[in-house]
Amino acid sequence: AAGKKMPIHDEWGHDPSVQSMRRVFSHMEKAQNELLRNLKISFSDQRLRRGREQALKLFERVWPLAARKGITESDEDAALLYIHCLANGLSLNGISIPREVLPQHERISSFLKEEL
Repeated sequence: AAGKKMPIHDEWGHDPSVQSMRRVFSHMEKAQNELLRNLKISFSDQRLRRGREQALKLFERVWPLAARKGITESDEDAALLYIHCLANGLSLNGISIPREVLPQHERISSFLKEEL
């Protein structure tokens, strides 16, 4: 008993809200990697770290409001909101974001313009 390791068991994995958050984060990561690949930005670029920090702060502030307003109705919508927040954070740190590399979503774009 004393030296035995307990098997790792995911107690949270059955919680629907945890499952939803994991799906959101998975979509966010996939969308972020695609955006960075399209922008040809290295993961070691210092501007990326600062841009991601700013994006996360903005996302955490606006996501609940976007959900209440019906702007983000799915996990994919939440990921799109994050990508638009990331684009904002990157542009604040001197990284140009061509319009064609950013997934277009008029409701999210309009919402963020109001919130910024």
